[in-house]
Amino acid sequence: MKALIVDDEEGIRKTLGMVLSEKGYQVFTAEDGQSGLKIIEEAGPEILILDIRLPGMDGLEVLRTLRAQRVPISVIMITAFQDMETTVQAMKLGAYEYIHKPIDLVEFETAIDKIAGTMERSTGSNNEIWEISGEYKVDDIVGKTACMKEIFKIIGLAAGTGTTVLIRGESGTGKELIARAIHQNSPRADEPFVPVNCSTLVENLFESELFGHEKGSFTGASHQKKGKIELAQDGTIFLDEVGDISLTVQVKLLRFLQEREFERVGGEEILHSGARIITATNRELSALVATKQFREDLYFRLNVLEIHVPPLRQRKSDIPLLVEHLLNKINASMNKSVNKIHGDVMDAIIDYPWPGNVRELENVLTRSVVLCKGDVLEKDCLPCLLPEGAPQRDPTAGHIKSLDTVVNEHVLQALQFTNWHKGETCRLLGISRPTLRRIMSRPDFPARLQ
Repeated sequence: MKALIVDDEEGIRKTLGMVLSEKGYQVFTAEDGQSGLKIIEEAGPEILILDIRLPGMDGLEVLRTLRAQRVPISVIMITAFQDMETTVQAMKLGAYEYIHKPIDLVEFETAIDKIAGTMERSTGSNNEIWEISGEYKVDDIVGKTACMKEIFKIIGLAAGTGTTVLIRGESGTGKELIARAIHQNSPRADEPFVPVNCSTLVENLFESELFGHEKGSFTGASHQKKGKIELAQDGTIFLDEVGDISLTVQVKLLRFLQEREFERVGGEEILHSGARIITATNRELSALVATKQFREDLYFRLNVLEIHVPPLRQRKSDIPLLVEHLLNKINASMNKSVNKIHGDVMDAIIDYPWPGNVRELENVLTRSVVLCKGDVLEKDCLPCLLPEGAPQRDPTAGHIKSLDTVVNEHVLQALQFTNWHKGETCRLLGISRPTLRRIMSRPDFPARLQ
């Protein structure tokens, strides 16, 4: 392997050159950025040790040039100036490591060995590398399992009608994506798609959000406001977590579904809308009906056509497709090019139960891409949430843990990671607060560690 040292101090070039030569590298040196770029073009080194402060073209400018030209080279930046700004800039530009002067040779050797290990795993034949290809398509639903193919069929059938649709599934499974797909493939595609989260607002505010209100109808109503139904016009309203709607609002929603008319809060004018209603829930509405928490007549009105979205743990063969899709999305949004995954990492991702489903998978991959210093996603790129990578099956184990046990352990780990901040834990796992409370209230959930 070849390594290039670009530094205007001869002593540093000689010292680092000796270390690299002892490790078997063919070493090149340059004392300024322009000379270094010429050597890179001619010799093609795999590793670049680059000083930031150089005569003429500085190290950051060299790094920008390499990234603009997409030169495949791992870069270790070195500098005598320990300021945050240059560190941030160097890491944003894709530097693998950032080392301060005076150089700690142990730290330097560790960085070199990590780069070499990454390259060996990327090219070695003993370890599979998953290549990520293709382009990210916004709102694309990914899946090849039988259950997902059935969902695609139902989306097609539902798109051609104006009937209400109820989408059931755990939090994070992609229910809103399915609702959007129905809308985008329907004759209403040019009309608004208006999502409403029913679990985030108290009753009086939710009623105003849905139906609108007149000026002075309640304290704080300083002006007239149109509700989501009115704003949707002839488009689609997506009511997420519809099981959390109060009985009072359920009556008014039922009236709208039956008569296609409504009134703003505090108003007397009867308004009309041709908007289609699509709802979603992670709760069992039939059970809520049985306990009188949800109106039976409204349930039947909403459940004309039902789509059940399976949790990610029940469609593991879709996970590689989802990983590819999500990495393309993340790369596009972050201007990154993490397009390979080490086989061990993919195995760990597939084996993991993902209680937060696709949303949790996307969160973990996003953090991994941020931490990844090359184009290969490896175990040390995974966030602290999975310190040793996702748990893998042990073929010698005497038993398999129950799903509840795995979920309990994972949620406890997430709580400990966030220092028991429940809001941050919900965001990290991609679950709602009621779901977190339900898991934590289980008799078998581990007690909080003091």
